[in-house]
Amino acid sequence: MSEPAVTHTGTEAQHSAGFPPFKTESFPSQIFWLVVAFAALFIVLWRFAGPRIAGVIGQRKGQIAGDLAAADKHKSDAEAALAAYETALATARAKAHAEADAGRKVLEAEAEKAKAAADAEAREATAAADAQIAAKRAEAATHVTKAAQDAAAEIVNRLIGVSVTPDEAAAAVKAVGA
Repeated sequence: MSEPAVTHTGTEAQHSAGFPPFKTESFPSQIFWLVVAFAALFIVLWRFAGPRIAGVIGQRKGQIAGDLAAADKHKSDAEAALAAYETALATARAKAHAEADAGRKVLEAEAEKAKAAADAEAREATAAADAQIAAKRAEAATHVTKAAQDAAAEIVNRLIGVSVTPDEAAAAVKAVGA
């Protein structure tokens, strides 16, 4: 008869073993310890971790705001530098154009002076050449007249055998030439 008691005791041992959260006899103590653990965790988070997390978030927000402000300042500085660069570039271009125009005008004036000097020199050379030509013509005409007078005196002397004076030969050449 002891056998059935052993079987019965073994059945109770098997029945009492199992997963503790699923045992209905231990529900009140489980709920108590759940509330105690939750309250402890809540107090730790509320008093210690929460303020630290809030501080880190605030610090990051401040850093982000500072970085955005610095970026805006750098952007405005860059825009101001660009405007100054464009103004300086426009001024430099205007100055370069003005200097180029002034240089061009100086070169044109020098070219006009050189052209005027060359024209004057050409006119002087032409006048000197014309004077030389006129002198050579006059000299040639004198030589031709003299040659004509000599030829006329010689022709008269050979044809009729009369000697003609140079004045008579000059008067005869002049009468024929007029």
